[in-house]
Amino acid sequence: MKNVEIFSFQFHSSENKIMITDKATYQYYLERDLKAYGLTELSFYNYLWMDSLRFQRRLRKIEYLENVRRKNIFFRAYQIGLEIINHRLATRLGFSIPKNVFGAGLCLVHYGTIVVSPQSKVGENCRIHPSTSIGDYNGVPAIGNNVYIGPGAKLFGKITIGNNVAIGANAVVNSDIPDNVTVGGIPAKIISNKTSIQNDVYPEGFIN
Repeated sequence: MKNVEIFSFQFHSSENKIMITDKATYQYYLERDLKAYGLTELSFYNYLWMDSLRFQRRLRKIEYLENVRRKNIFFRAYQIGLEIINHRLATRLGFSIPKNVFGAGLCLVHYGTIVVSPQSKVGENCRIHPSTSIGDYNGVPAIGNNVYIGPGAKLFGKITIGNNVAIGANAVVNSDIPDNVTVGGIPAKIISNKTSIQNDVYPEGFIN
């Protein structure tokens, strides 16, 4: 991975934001996002039929325009147009996913309700299922790299989720979770020392 220092994730800095900062990071995000879906290139067929991926590609373009090209009036107008189009698609898919929250390598596994607070921070290689929520309740979650969020999971409050964590279906997470574990239940507790990677939730070769 080139320029890896650009994408480091720090939990305890309130100023830290996961975001695209230039054209190089934009391209990196696009490449990692495709690989998260098990793809090496984007065909017209995939773009047309994979609604979640189409939403995500536009979201990345919006993030790039917001963070890098905002001062240009033409690009600002283009961004507004994309946001209107993507909002309509998001409404149809059930997504409430703001810009500049998710790191590279995001996979929206299936359409369905996904609600995410704009103040939350999620690291690289998040794999998230529908009927999930990352919410604001006296603070928001800070989520590390390589985190799997199963169907129906709810995460809220000023909590830290470590790296390589797998969150089971319908889990309710309202307290800190360390690195390299699997959690489940209401409220969520550690149920295994297997990491998200060991649980084989990612495409083969995506995380080395």
